[in-house]
Amino acid sequence: MLITETHQDVQTQDGGSMLTGPVERFARQIAGHGYIVAAPSSYHEFTGPAALAYDGPGTDSGNAWKIEKKLSAYDEDATLSIDCLVGLETCNGRIGATGMCLGGHLAFRCAFDKRVRAAVCYFATDVHSHSLGKGKEDDSLQRVKEIKGELVMIFGKRDNHVPPAGRDLIRKTLHETGITFSFFEAAWAQHAFIRDELSKGRYDPALAGLCFQMLLELFERTLNGDLGPREGGDEEVEDVC
Repeated sequence: MLITETHQDVQTQDGGSMLTGPVERFARQIAGHGYIVAAPSSYHEFTGPAALAYDGPGTDSGNAWKIEKKLSAYDEDATLSIDCLVGLETCNGRIGATGMCLGGHLAFRCAFDKRVRAAVCYFATDVHSHSLGKGKEDDSLQRVKEIKGELVMIFGKRDNHVPPAGRDLIRKTLHETGITFSFFEAAWAQHAFIRDELSKGRYDPALAGLCFQMLLELFERTLNGDLGPREGGDEEVEDVC
C-alpha cells in the first residue's frame, strides 16, 4: 500500500518515522489493517529527512518545490516505490495508492501503473488545471484511459482549491473514459478536512472516519481477496425497481 502524501502543509519525508503527525497516524491506521505501507518523499531532491513545519515558510517551500520538480520525477518516485513494495516477500503484488491534496493527485497518477489495483484520492489538487510539476503542464486527465484499477475520488463541496467546475471536469472525464470509479463530495467539507492537526478549523472527524471506511472497503475488495479477474459490469442494467 502506497501513500503518496505531500499536502501543502504536510510533506512526508524519507526515513520511515520522519512524518508529520497526521500522515504518520494515517499510515498507522492503514497498516493496522494488515497492509504494508510505504510513504515516499516527494521533495527528496530539495530537502533532508525532517518533515516540513506547519507554518508559512514550510508551506511556501512545499508550494515552490511542487512546481519546480519535473513531472517525470514524480512518476519515477511512484514507480520505484511500487518496485520496492512488490519486491518484498510479504507483498502479494497487489498495490493500492492513496494521498491527500498534492498526494491525491500523485495517487491518481500512480494508477497509471497497471500494478495499482485501487487508488483513493483525497481532494486531489491540480488535476483539473493541468498544473502539476515544472512548467505546470501535466497530462493527468489526458492519460486517464491508462487506469486499469478502481478509483475513489473524495472532495469537500466547499473546497476552493478544486472548485465545482474542476470537480465536474474530473468526474466527466472519468465517466467518458469508462473508468471504474466512485465520486464523493461532502456537503460542508472544506479542503484538507481529514487532517487531524492544525487544520485551520477544517478537520471533521466524522467525515474522516466515513472516508476511511470507503478506503478500507475498496482495498479489502481489490487488494486482499483472491477472486480472480473482474467479470461482468458491461451488461445493460434492467430497468426495474
